[in-house]
Amino acid sequence: MPSLLDDIKAPSDLKNLSDQQLAQLADELRVDVIEAVSRTGGHLGSSLGVVELTVALHAVFDTPKDKLIWDVGHQCYPHKVLTGRRAGMSTLRQEGGLSGFTKRSESPYDPFGAAHSSTSISAAHGFTVARDLGQDTGDAIAVIGDGSISAGMAYEALNNAGAEGRRMFVILNDNEMSIAPPVGAMSKYMSGLAGTALAQLNAFGQDIETVLPGPMRDHARRARQLVTGAAASQGTIFEELGFEYIGPIDGHDMSQLLSVLRSARTRAKGPVLIHCCTVKGKGYAPAETSADKYHGVAKFDVASGAQMKSGANAPSYTAVF
Repeated sequence: MPSLLDDIKAPSDLKNLSDQQLAQLADELRVDVIEAVSRTGGHLGSSLGVVELTVALHAVFDTPKDKLIWDVGHQCYPHKVLTGRRAGMSTLRQEGGLSGFTKRSESPYDPFGAAHSSTSISAAHGFTVARDLGQDTGDAIAVIGDGSISAGMAYEALNNAGAEGRRMFVILNDNEMSIAPPVGAMSKYMSGLAGTALAQLNAFGQDIETVLPGPMRDHARRARQLVTGAAASQGTIFEELGFEYIGPIDGHDMSQLLSVLRSARTRAKGPVLIHCCTVKGKGYAPAETSADKYHGVAKFDVASGAQMKSGANAPSYTAVF
């Protein structure tokens, strides 16, 4: 089978591929990222978890006019490969080479430089305000993890964006991991959204509602809320903050991702949050089974997963403390 990845020079090339070809491209991209990081080290697990999501976002949205913002940037390696930096991946995190995070001076596809969590929604909101004031920019899409979205800055941004009601997109990348498994009430809340049969029933009901006429849609919504246990005035916390909530969806199902993203882009009038469930380290067994899902790795052997860590010449700060 001929390689699709070899022919991708910019995200615009994805527009010419079928959904099946985009799924094949994601498989090739995952292998490419594993091989690249095995030679340089870096943030592997988080990047592997968003391979399908990265392909789908670039296929549906019009980057770089549409501003795609990766929170923190730990997961941006597939994005770098698809945005003309594949040849430079061998220089990743080396002096004079590619940054391990998004970097504005590196590419027009990196509209916001970040190496600290929970800032992406604020940045997307800022681009959205600029667009509505007449700047030549398109939609803004923030991709934020379930660990990062628990921070106060993220909720300040959700509060502001929800109150203003401007069209923008937040992708909640929910893999139940940050650097390590997250803790706290918000983590439990989102696990409940993603993990119950009622959540699936709720999502199914919402899909049906979207094709009904207005009056029937209202009756169907009330019936769904009665079945799922939510009062008519209640929704998810994101809906209460003013966002349209879509999900949970399977972040590794290319067909589902493309369908949801295309639909959201076509009909969104205000802020939308898409709850996307992924697996950190997806597609590489040593990463999927490790305690931290290979969050940050040294150079490693692809076949065995064994990392080539050199001995430290000084004790760590943690050990000394």
